[in-house]
Amino acid sequence: MKLFLKGTRCDTPKCAFERRESAPGMNSSRRSKPTDYGVHLREKQKVKHHYGLMEKQFRKIFAIANKGKGNTGEALMSLLERRLDNIVYRLGFGLSRAQARLLIGHGHVTVNGRRVDIPSFLTRPGDTIRIKNRPKSLQLVEAVLAEGHRDVPDFLSRSEGTPPEGHVLRMPEAADASIPVQPHLIVELLSK
Repeated sequence: MKLFLKGTRCDTPKCAFERRESAPGMNSSRRSKPTDYGVHLREKQKVKHHYGLMEKQFRKIFAIANKGKGNTGEALMSLLERRLDNIVYRLGFGLSRAQARLLIGHGHVTVNGRRVDIPSFLTRPGDTIRIKNRPKSLQLVEAVLAEGHRDVPDFLSRSEGTPPEGHVLRMPEAADASIPVQPHLIVELLSK
């Protein structure tokens, strides 16, 4: 499936999703049906690539979700949606999660009036995410906002103005995830 890793470029034909009849390689016709492990692994890899995480980061988030009470899969998806780089992207301040990570890493974003340069920072309900009131910061974000308004999810709100800002209204749920995923398959794979 398309993961839209290149921002708006994935809407163009350059980022075409072409499905081959067989797997790549010389011996592609050996296995026609993926194993259970293959299905579980593909689901985990899809989530990792969608949110731009490495294996170690993903394992840390899974460990936090596993320690909490309730459904581990829903807690995992909630933690992934609460990351600051994802929030900045979902508010429409960046074309992709990678660009949102760059904005945060270069110090263009504040949370509750304090500069945060860690993309994995977990937001909470009531947090205010604001772009710094500097010409370079405003220029970067206003160029993205001028390209088109992305729908802001229910758990966030964005206020137009100078500087642009957004608010986290409530904790995100598994249904708020921007990718169709089956978190129970990931939990089954990582719980072994």
